[in-house]
Amino acid sequence: MKKMQLTNEEVEYLSSFVKKGKKRAREITRAHILLLANGGRTENEIKEIMRTSRGTVSNVKKRYREEGIQSALIENPRSGQPIKYTERCEAEIIAQACTKPPHGRKRWTLALLAEEMKMKEGFETTNHESIRLILKKAKLSLG
Repeated sequence: MKKMQLTNEEVEYLSSFVKKGKKRAREITRAHILLLANGGRTENEIKEIMRTSRGTVSNVKKRYREEGIQSALIENPRSGQPIKYTERCEAEIIAQACTKPPHGRKRWTLALLAEEMKMKEGFETTNHESIRLILKKAKLSLG
């Protein structure tokens, strides 16, 4: 693999980047990776110095080559976990929490709601934490 060569301006920018201002640790690590690669270090050497994986080193160098210095430093946004419940499902959970509790109970608990909802179609994977988050979002308290 050919040696990576940064311009003088890029080296100055990266040196300043790691020394000044508030930055995320990952951004600083990426800047150091680029500086070490520019200094002729191998991916294995950089991996050991930075205590990171070889894949990280390789990915940072690849993003620099393909997209430039800013893209190599900044993390792309992640999609996150897909939405588990539709608004209709959330409304059904909230409606259930607003009904009378089961016989012999003073009020609904998260565990009772989870048990009740699991018996309904489409709610088989519902757990008390999912219900807690839905009720919290709706600003609804069981207590």
